[in-house]
Amino acid sequence: MITRAEAAYLGAVRAFQNPMLDLLHKRHAPLVVSLLSAVFTAERPTVVVADAHTEIADALDQLRAAGYGESLPVGTARDLCRQWADAGWLVRQVLDDDVEVYRLSAHAVGALEVAGRAGGARARVSQSRLRTMLDAVERLAQDADPDALVRMARLDTEIKRLGKELDRIQRTGKVDEVDDEQLLEEAENVLHLARELPADFARVAESIKAMQRDVVTALRQDERPTGDVLREYLERGEHVMESTAEGRAFAGALRLIGDPQRLDDLSAQLGTVLRHRFTSRLLPGQRTELAEIAHRIEQGIDLVFTAQREASYVITAQVRNHDPLRDRQVDELLRDVMTGLQSWMPDARRGQPVDPLRRLPVAEVEHLRQTTGDLRPQQQPAPLPDWDDGADADVSHDEARAWGGPHYAELGELLAGFGPGDVDVAAAFRAAPDALRRPVDLLGLLEIADHQGMTETGEVAFVDAVRPDGTRRRLAFGAVTTRPPATTPALTPALTTASTRATTKEQIDE
Repeated sequence: MITRAEAAYLGAVRAFQNPMLDLLHKRHAPLVVSLLSAVFTAERPTVVVADAHTEIADALDQLRAAGYGESLPVGTARDLCRQWADAGWLVRQVLDDDVEVYRLSAHAVGALEVAGRAGGARARVSQSRLRTMLDAVERLAQDADPDALVRMARLDTEIKRLGKELDRIQRTGKVDEVDDEQLLEEAENVLHLARELPADFARVAESIKAMQRDVVTALRQDERPTGDVLREYLERGEHVMESTAEGRAFAGALRLIGDPQRLDDLSAQLGTVLRHRFTSRLLPGQRTELAEIAHRIEQGIDLVFTAQREASYVITAQVRNHDPLRDRQVDELLRDVMTGLQSWMPDARRGQPVDPLRRLPVAEVEHLRQTTGDLRPQQQPAPLPDWDDGADADVSHDEARAWGGPHYAELGELLAGFGPGDVDVAAAFRAAPDALRRPVDLLGLLEIADHQGMTETGEVAFVDAVRPDGTRRRLAFGAVTTRPPATTPALTPALTTASTRATTKEQIDE
């Protein structure tokens, strides 16, 4: 039978095993909090590893120069960052461009928020904080009560109250002003709630990454058929947001704040608040923090979506490249290496040379093929037929012109006949006679439309072109409209020159 005191003690022990509380009760906790808060900000959530080492080293030098050397830990900035990463305060990751960065873990974000609240203005029991709690309890009771009559009565009461307020404002034309002290309390309550958001978003992102690691680990150790593995893990990769409790909670919150219009309204409302006279009583940092609430929400959403994309990519890539036999071979090789190091390290001396592996082991092959196959074909290819270059010399002008360039003059008249107003180029081409519906005439029609000024509709148009030999070809292009002038314009020199240029049948086919 566990006593009440023992249960409370065991709960406290488990709580202090959390990396967030572990950070705060360490001997050098003030240094860790100050350095992490100086390097990582809301506008700079990730820092390149080399830059972080340099900035932390400069900060340590400044503190030593100021006389705080005895209270600082021993070691370089690189060693401190490695210790913080091992403790779960920093997360080291590689971006898409192969740049290695640090970012704060959810535990570190929570610790910084706790330290910031403890060192800042003390939270007060105010009307705003109590109203927030009462509104939350009321909303919870409404959502938990399935009685339709009770819900209807509550809505009727709320409608009557709002109706009375609307009638009073319409009758008097005045809105009751709220005391500056109450507005100040409400603003502090909003800031208190907003400070919890970064840690909440970070926890969601880390829960997705933890799920990703679990999936990849299970995949490497899985011995089931490949088809079962593919179906299960690809499904988890596609629905990664619903695979964790934090992800499901974030998905529900996203339905509330994911609307861009709602975020725009939030920014406009914060602007209205910041223009009020009571904000002059806020500290400069509080005013800045109040103005950046919407931006923090956007950053948090982007952080979670980035983690979701990375998890889906990693899981999908692992599933596609999954080879249980190869993974087991790699694991066995790594275990052999670790075993060799463990047996070599106790007897090794500092600076002792290690004989390198100068050549790979020779493969044991029983037999190699010593002769190659006959690369000559079984029979010689048929001889090329004789070609008479002058056989088709008698080609009429009309036949050559039929396989030549676009008929610009006729095409211009075709577009002018559809005017005035916007003309669909695809419709004009479909209505043309067969002689003007060659593939090359479609290019000429688009060239004339571009010369006259054309507008893309964003759709895809399909037309059937007819070659001079009667063969048809279906073509697709971005649908455009043009507005031809009232009279057929004179052809430009470029179009006139192009109309006299003929190409061969093979060029038109290309």
